[in-house]
Amino acid sequence: MAKPKVFVTRIIPEGGLKVIREYCDVDLWVEDLPPSYEVLLEHSQACDGVVSLLTDRIDAHFMDSCPQLRVVSNFAVGFDNIDIPSATNRGILVGHTPGVLTETTADFAFALLMSLARRIPEGIEYVRNDQWQTWGPMLLMGQDVHHSVLGLVGLGRIGVEMAKRARGFDMRVLYTDMYRREDLEASMGLEYASFDDVLRSADFISVHTPLTAETRHLLSKDAFSKMKKTAIVINTARGPIIDTEALTEALQNGVIGGAALDVIDPEPLRADHPLVNMPNCIVVPHIASASETTRTHMAEIAAYNLLAGLRGEKLPNGLNPEAVGTLRQTLPRTFEVL
Repeated sequence: MAKPKVFVTRIIPEGGLKVIREYCDVDLWVEDLPPSYEVLLEHSQACDGVVSLLTDRIDAHFMDSCPQLRVVSNFAVGFDNIDIPSATNRGILVGHTPGVLTETTADFAFALLMSLARRIPEGIEYVRNDQWQTWGPMLLMGQDVHHSVLGLVGLGRIGVEMAKRARGFDMRVLYTDMYRREDLEASMGLEYASFDDVLRSADFISVHTPLTAETRHLLSKDAFSKMKKTAIVINTARGPIIDTEALTEALQNGVIGGAALDVIDPEPLRADHPLVNMPNCIVVPHIASASETTRTHMAEIAAYNLLAGLRGEKLPNGLNPEAVGTLRQTLPRTFEVL
């Protein structure tokens, strides 16, 4: 029997791609830039499954245009690119890759914090530009991280790991979240605070909340005005949580001390944007989870989500398991999941 056909919208690590190729007829998008929405539709219309990225918009129109589609496996923890209710209503299973990048992302968020606080990028450029003439007592003085205050906006898995790293620097850790975690307050010495109190008290504010209608532009002009003038904002969550225009103005006018951004709105940010050339701002290209081990594990999870969905089974890491009972016509069981 013919293998199920799938569209993989970008090259992913071989650990996952090999598994998919073994059981499926794979159409792989090999270009550096993601496919446009029109190209995504064209390549997916006859497919049984799609391995998507955050750059791929999987909406109701897309699903209705792909009558054979049974499963969408998102190569990401986030899934705001996919209309989950529409997928469920149409009997299409959706999966993602949670958990695997938690510690890797927390490592990177803390690295951003340290880099900006101690002005490491500026120091690198100082040497590269042949400005280093001598040691000086006033040269590139930054902020201490130890004994400072870290404010976490969101205490999910990555936020918890960020708090663990802060403990090693004897930081006071405040957090704000929809749900209070008194168990973690006791075991990790965390302090629950209102959003405004976190803004006012923290030396470093690290964003770890999902992107929702409520969190879009959560860090706005008003929010920046409540922060310390020396405060540094770190974002490894989702770009639109921060109002980019308001952040630019806050940094230009000295309202806050700095920002370190793995994600931003829009992505990609062009090289002529003011934030890119500010000494008190770090912008990197959405690479917080970019370790070889983590990305390979993500690819494997995405592969097994895809295969389970093609077999009409509950996904190992599914977002809408209730769709199993309303799946589109099940394909012949022509392969076995390892």
